[in-house]
Amino acid sequence: MNDQIVPVDSKLFYVWLVNGLWSIVVAVVACVMAAVFLPWWVPIAVGVAAVIGIVWWVIVAYRQVKNLGYAIRDNDLLIQRGIMFRSTTVVPFGRMQFVDVSSGPVSRLFGLATVELHTASASSDATIPGLPAEDADHLRELLAQRGETHLAGL
Repeated sequence: MNDQIVPVDSKLFYVWLVNGLWSIVVAVVACVMAAVFLPWWVPIAVGVAAVIGIVWWVIVAYRQVKNLGYAIRDNDLLIQRGIMFRSTTVVPFGRMQFVDVSSGPVSRLFGLATVELHTASASSDATIPGLPAEDADHLRELLAQRGETHLAGL
């Protein structure tokens, strides 16, 4: 049994930062609009709030990446995530219907992919973001093989 938690690639943090740039663009546009149409102090307040929000988001995103990982055990896959609200998801191999690997343009730029596990229950699907693309493909094959083995044993 291998209970060793495998962390995701730290480059996931940069993927989340790049994807979060849209929020920064909205904050800048809000500051500009506030400067044009509202009293002088409103853009300053919006700007300060935006900077505080961005710094907070960067810190939280960094810590979330550090607290995200998975472990392949004898009969299931364990996924852990979260900082304040820790979440542990256990997906038995026999319950897996299929396993997908996907990656968006930013993830591909950093060489990362997401493994998506699908089960019979829509509420129990699980994802592991931030894996190197080659590792994600290998994990997909391993999980599919173990799923077939456990399903045949039912």
